Amino acid sequence: MSGPQKGNSDRTRTRRGARSLNVQVKSAKGRKVSSTRWLERQLNDPYVQAAKREGYRSRAAYKLMEIDEKYNILKPGGVVLDLGAAPGGWSQIAAAKVGSDRGEGVVIALDLQEMETDAGVTVLQADFMEGDALTQIRAVLGTRKADAVLSDMAAPATGHKKTDHLRIMALCEAALDFANEVLAPGGSFLAKVLQGGTERELLDHLKRNFSTVRHVKPDASRADSAELYVLATGFRGGD
Repeated sequence: MSGPQKGNSDRTRTRRGARSLNVQVKSAKGRKVSSTRWLERQLNDPYVQAAKREGYRSRAAYKLMEIDEKYNILKPGGVVLDLGAAPGGWSQIAAAKVGSDRGEGVVIALDLQEMETDAGVTVLQADFMEGDALTQIRAVLGTRKADAVLSDMAAPATGHKKTDHLRIMALCEAALDFANEVLAPGGSFLAKVLQGGTERELLDHLKRNFSTVRHVKPDASRADSAELYVLATGFRGGD
């Protein structure tokens, strides 16, 4: 399902954080301390609670919702590609925003994993870094191009900050290369990076090909998380 549209008051309550039950999870035999902490954080996270209540596949849905409300990158009737889309929270928001859940616009979700199909979302099980993915997308779109390319991908964390930064930047660079192939003039690119910002070479690439480039951190990103997003708008065309 694409998830119901919420009123402003509902969104405000979500961002301020619903009152938590402050659940404390006891360590169980065989469970790592880190796993116990993760479970406790999930149970007490107002965005996790809201996602379950409102039918979104992940708390990440609220990150895209906030970014779009501020920068208006998902327009009615638009074409959106969601790279590394599983479990599908961003695709749900995109479908509601462009209207593909109502027969308008197009949302294509790509992921290596199998995904459940939501209303208004075309799911392709493919690796966007392989040529076949582009062939599959063009089979869906025909001559149309994308108005927005989204990537909330992150490589599995190693715990080593420099390694994790390099891995996520490599994903961002690959997503940008893909966006250059499929974006229409004026289109937008949104991708996850880590605090410390975007590497100079990548930032220069973005500035050459887009009219505006900025870093954003939505309220729905956990305060203790190093994640950040790079948002580039006004696509001029690839190198």
